[in-house]
Amino acid sequence: MAAEPQERRTALSSTVFGGLMVVAAILVIIDALALPDTGKGAAGPAAVPLALGVLLGVVGLALALRSSAALRTAATDQPLRQHAALRLAALVAALVAFALLLPVLGYVVTSAGLFVAAALLLGAPRGWQIVAHGWSLAAVVFVVFDRIIGLTLPAGPWGF
Repeated sequence: MAAEPQERRTALSSTVFGGLMVVAAILVIIDALALPDTGKGAAGPAAVPLALGVLLGVVGLALALRSSAALRTAATDQPLRQHAALRLAALVAALVAFALLLPVLGYVVTSAGLFVAAALLLGAPRGWQIVAHGWSLAAVVFVVFDRIIGLTLPAGPWGF
């Protein structure tokens, strides 16, 4: 069964986004290589950023190549999705709210709100599961980075 041709705007934006991911990967790798070597242990402070930079570059390159191939056969007569500009503006507002509220409410609360808002705006089915997933994801990231790795994240008035 043949797949439907991708919409032209989607293929073009995915190609551009893949290219931006590759540029970001190069910047991450350059910054990681500039980190000083502490000489303590096998993995220095650049190990994780280097791995993430390489992974970001590979995924970005794959996305750009796949999307540019899809661009050749993309359909041009499909209209924009309903309320696309409104959803984009709401996502930007959610990111701004996250940045403004992070020092006040802490990482877990603001991240959970951002995850839930993004999921709803991107079309996830509504229900309590989205809220549970948002809180769980925020809590796991907080525990891993703040408690296990030791990178301090804003705790907020509740200590998390």
